[in-house]
Amino acid sequence: VMDKDTVAMFEDPLENDMVLNMGPQHPATHGVLRVLLRLDGETVVKCVPELGYLHRGYEKLAENCTYYEFIPHTDRLDYISPMSNNVAITMATERAALVDVPERAVWIRMLVCEMARISSHLLAAGATAMDVGALTLFLWTFTEREKQYDLFERICGARFTTSFSRIGGVANDIPDDVMRDIRAWLNQMPDRMAE
Repeated sequence: VMDKDTVAMFEDPLENDMVLNMGPQHPATHGVLRVLLRLDGETVVKCVPELGYLHRGYEKLAENCTYYEFIPHTDRLDYISPMSNNVAITMATERAALVDVPERAVWIRMLVCEMARISSHLLAAGATAMDVGALTLFLWTFTEREKQYDLFERICGARFTTSFSRIGGVANDIPDDVMRDIRAWLNQMPDRMAE
């Protein structure tokens, strides 16, 4: 059954109009969006975006887990920034339970969230460039993400599904040599971005 916006896409077609179904993008790629486009040559005449292709029922799954048991599931909610998802669920739990977190753990969480944000932006820039035909930029951004994943692995033992944050803190402290290498990676980023 089509909604009224979708039905309107097919009304009053011009001679050169074309309806293009763009997506849905697969959840394993960088988006979960379907866009129905009506084109007049290369001009977009109408556009109907449709979101919601990634719902997997995690809310129901969480009902049968303890707060601690649910942390690994948050790695998979947004695959681009699993570290941030871990921090979000633990902070929500801590606020509800009035749990204090050591200051060093707060700073470590902030650090890994900012690294996750950089990772997310690298993927967004690279994937957007790839979508318009600039594959080289995608490879450059993924090179930096791989360096970052190496750091994540040294921080928590995993590159992707990290499960690093814990209720009341983090799984482990970050060793000094890893902190040094994080600084080195960040210091070379401005040159990489300029490149």
